[in-house]
Amino acid sequence: MKEARLMQGNEACAEGAIAAGVNFFAGYPITPSTEIAESMAKLLPKNGGKFIQMEDEIAAMGAILGASLAGSKVMDATSGPGFSLKQELIGYAACAEIPCVVVNVQRVGPSTGQPTAPSQGDVMQVRWGTHGDHPMIALSPWSVRETFDATIMAVNYAERFRTPVILLMDEIVGHLREKVVLPEDNEIVVYPRRKPKKTRAEGYQPFAPDEDLVPNTANFGDGYHIHVTGLIHDETGFPVGSPKVTEESIRRLHEKISRVGEEIIHTYEYFMEDAEYAVVSFGGTARTAYEAVRAARAEGKKVGLLRLMTVWPFADKAIARLAAKVKGIIVAELNYGQIIGEVERAAQGKCQVLLCAKYNMQTFEPPEIRAAIEKMINGGKKS
Repeated sequence: MKEARLMQGNEACAEGAIAAGVNFFAGYPITPSTEIAESMAKLLPKNGGKFIQMEDEIAAMGAILGASLAGSKVMDATSGPGFSLKQELIGYAACAEIPCVVVNVQRVGPSTGQPTAPSQGDVMQVRWGTHGDHPMIALSPWSVRETFDATIMAVNYAERFRTPVILLMDEIVGHLREKVVLPEDNEIVVYPRRKPKKTRAEGYQPFAPDEDLVPNTANFGDGYHIHVTGLIHDETGFPVGSPKVTEESIRRLHEKISRVGEEIIHTYEYFMEDAEYAVVSFGGTARTAYEAVRAARAEGKKVGLLRLMTVWPFADKAIARLAAKVKGIIVAELNYGQIIGEVERAAQGKCQVLLCAKYNMQTFEPPEIRAAIEKMINGGKKS
């Protein structure tokens, strides 16, 4: 029988990283993510890895990119202010196609905000924080066990697509403790680091895309000549001031992810069989939304829940299907209103969309989301 453990969300993140093969972590302590760094400092030496506490958030991001280029699977963990500092190098990782995972355990902002209070206010920073046109994958778990699974998924996606992946946690889940049963090692699927298919003599080019549009770039030290730059480059890795190459490069960065479609867009439905209204939520807030919907169902209200585990790429098709089925959608998010804009865009006016927002450093209570459900059912209009 598998061992049940009492585990914190941040601890589950570290355990998931180890299970996925992460062997290098560089970070800087910041509430409410610090337990991830503490756990990695304990776990990595026992598993043949390296932990480094850097002098600041920018240095931490640079360190994991260097380690990734040298062949390590890497992760960093931070919160809102630290995530802001990492943005330039996140863009560098996207352009240079360097696999890495950055965990953002969200707290109240802007600026230093309320360091220990829960929030989901970094949704748009995750997608658009760095400059230029770039794709982004971001996963938002709602439980301790799902944090373990989502961390493995994040590492696998980073390696598969050679791109930065964001684990978009929040303080609710990061500091939550639950009983979990983790899978055995042989039950975990781990995506290996991509390897070149050609030798130098056969014409190896470090950024030549494979059939899936992702390059099989060799690790530093493996005997290949590799030039890495944040400038737009061709298949050799060297900068090229060409409109044609620039267009092709940016398009490929997007298409290597968009072409897999809904395979990486994970959504979950609850009580949706005959629902006439629905709540859309993610992360820790989805837990409260589930309870609110369950209570409304007990009173005969035909309401369901659509939970977004993948926040980016956005679940356009899932929202479009939902909007075609229900009379109204309530978006419950712990911020001033960020995901609601994406829901409204994807719904295309097919149903009413109502915001249920909270941003006073406190978590939602089920009656607050219940009140939004009642308002919609009773014909309330969006404020």
